[in-house]
Amino acid sequence: MNIKYKQAETGFTLLELLVVLGIIALLAGIVGPQVMKHMSASKTKATRVQVEDLSAALDMYKLDVGKYPTTEQGLSSLVEKPAGSKRWNGPYLRKDKVPHDAWIQPFHYASPGQHGKFDLYSYGADDKEGGEGEDQDIASWE
Repeated sequence: MNIKYKQAETGFTLLELLVVLGIIALLAGIVGPQVMKHMSASKTKATRVQVEDLSAALDMYKLDVGKYPTTEQGLSSLVEKPAGSKRWNGPYLRKDKVPHDAWIQPFHYASPGQHGKFDLYSYGADDKEGGEGEDQDIASWE
């Protein structure tokens, strides 16, 4: 007796692969925009936290020196001793340089400020005054 068994061929057909790729593309189209929306919101929140941290460091600077750094001295006074400052007890930041906002733009600083003793702000993603969403301004006085 010579019985031959036919082996079944295994694998995916082209149609099955196309269906799976179509499902993946559909999911990416639905999920992708939601992820991007949350990413832009997280950048705004991260920049808001940075403004608060820098404001606290400026307050510590004022406690030691007796006044906030001038606009000309800028935020670099938090990591480097300004010329002529006798009571500077810094650095006031953990890192040796002033951080940028979440969009890799430097923060804007003015002292005295128009809204308080100092104004510290970021113009958001577009780096222009005004805007909504990711382009909104984030300021220490808000």
